This record gives sequence, C-alpha cells and structure tokens, in this order.
Amino acid sequence: MRVGRPRLRSGLEREFWLRVRWCESWQAAGAAVGVSEGSAWRWAVNRGGVKPRLSEPRVRLSYRERCRIEDLGDAGWTQAAIARDLGRSPSTISRELARHRRCRDGRYRADHAQSQADEDARRPKRAKLVSNLRLRRAVRDRLRNNHSPEQISRRLREDFPDDPEMWVSHETIYQSLYVQSRGGLKRELVKHLRTGRRLRKPHRVADERRGRIPDMVNISERPPTVEDRAVPGHWESQ
Repeated sequence: MRVGRPRLRSGLEREFWLRVRWCESWQAAGAAVGVSEGSAWRWAVNRGGVKPRLSEPRVRLSYRERCRIEDLGDAGWTQAAIARDLGRSPSTISRELARHRRCRDGRYRADHAQSQADEDARRPKRAKLVSNLRLRRAVRDRLRNNHSPEQISRRLREDFPDDPEMWVSHETIYQSLYVQSRGGLKRELVKHLRTGRRLRKPHRVADERRGRIPDMVNISERPPTVEDRAVPGHWESQ
C-alpha cells in the first residue's frame, strides 16, 4: 500500500489551503472558494488539519543563484545543502550541475552555465504536445471522451496544480489538431470535437460582417416617399 502525503486534488483545494495559510479559518476559506462547509471540513480532516506544502511552478535559475551554486560547490557543500540555501528542490540543483558542468574539468562555473542556459532558451523548442508524451496521452484520452479543448485545458490545471508540464492552453490543442507543422495529435481526433469540422473557423460576434453599416436599410425596404424625393433629406448627394 502506498504511504505518503495525499496530493491536492483540484485547483479549488489548492486555493482553499492558500487562504488558510493567509490566516483565514477553514470555514471562511471554504466559503471564499465556493465549496460547502462539509467539503471544507473534509479537506481539513483528510490532512489532519495540517497545511500542505504548496510548491510554486518552476522558475529558471537566475545568474545570481548560479554564482551562489558555484561558490557553495567550491566550498564543499552538498547538493542538498545548496538546495536548502537557495530554497530550491535538490532535483533542480542536481539537474543544473549535470547539464552545465564544464566538459574539460567537470567543474561548475556560473558564467559558463548562464551562457549555455541563454543559448538553450534561444533555441527553437518542439511543440509541447510533441515533446511531452504524458501530456499528449492525457489530452488524447480526453478528446476521445468528447471533451472540448477548453474543458481539457481547465481540467488539467485542476488535476495537476503543482505540475506546469501538464498544463496546456486550448489554443495549443487546436493548433496541434489543425496545423500539421505543430503536430502531436492525430487528425483523426478532430471528429471528437463538437463541430467535427476538418478546418477550424474563427468565432465571430453576431451580425458582425465586414463593411456592414449599423442599422443599414436595404434599398428594397425604403418607404415609397423616398422615390419622389418630396421629403427634405431624401435627396442624395450629386
């Protein structure tokens, strides 16, 4: 049997605990996120009243942090100790050292690491649904269940509140389906969209047409008095 801390199950539960951390009572926090007092009570009881650790989405290391990693590494600090000092996870420090140590001597230098990181950031990236197999499968399965891209995007954020790699916008899903160069999802999944169209059409506000004049009256609908031009204002400009 798996033992460990229960994961936050939704974005609402995450927001609930954020409010509790801001010194709100669990009753007030539950009301603020729009859940019943019973649901808020269950969230509190399931965790024994202990506030969960709420990790933030991963942010790139700064040059100052890289300089600190270099100094502490030269001083003999362990990766775990460096992580604690920077307020980062040990896996972040481990990845940083593995990626950016110099080949010739195996040492970590902040200037070299920053230069490599900047170059990586400029390099064209593969589409998210192409490079992330786990995310692609999650989107594909939901499309097959006839969920809309908007529903999928919203639900993924609720199901994976602490994992930005599992977030994707609905526009990215549409692009993957309709734009072949963006790839990732097979065209056959288009039939699971509610419209089933092979090409996506942009939404347009009702009665919005190019060149349309507001309150325009067609010539065929003009009153008879216009024809004899007896009423001032019916004369058209010459």
